[in-house]
Amino acid sequence: MSAPRRNSVTVVSGIPRSGTSLVMQMLRAGGLPLLCDARRPPDVHNPRGYFEYEPVRRSREDASWLAQAAGRGVKVVHALVAELPEGPAYRLVLLHRDLREVVASQAAMLAGRAPPGPSSERLVEIFAAQLAELERRLAARRDFRVLHLEHRQLLAEPRRAAALLADFVGAGLDPEAMAAAVDPSLYRTRLCSEP
Repeated sequence: MSAPRRNSVTVVSGIPRSGTSLVMQMLRAGGLPLLCDARRPPDVHNPRGYFEYEPVRRSREDASWLAQAAGRGVKVVHALVAELPEGPAYRLVLLHRDLREVVASQAAMLAGRAPPGPSSERLVEIFAAQLAELERRLAARRDFRVLHLEHRQLLAEPRRAAALLADFVGAGLDPEAMAAAVDPSLYRTRLCSEP
């Protein structure tokens, strides 16, 4: 059985463009309060918003924002998850998406706004190594419970994914409302025609 919501911090993470904003939408629709601000407004790439909280970016130097996070959902980029201090009980929802799709989606979002970086193949290698390192570090942490969600399955079977997510987070979330928040039309960068 899930612990009461007030006793844990629900962290949503993954490589950027892996579906973290979608899961934040689902949690909000299901009734979980979120810790986020409006500093990064919605745009064509995330028309429903990014659900970010600016202080999270400085977590390595200052994680005092965690005092506000108990009983709430917060988005944390994958590179900072293992840096979160011990103390709270964390429920980590870790998103997985085909890394070639992630890289293609990032390239579309950054087109014309950032200088050329590593090749797509190299970025896939880098992200795969970062995720493996995160898994290794999480295995040594007793304060994390982890739910792995596949981006493609989330979109193909939103009711099943919502039920898993609601059960994992606990606190009486509404899985039907969570499933209804999934809009497959926003899955625009894919490697094949099947969701």
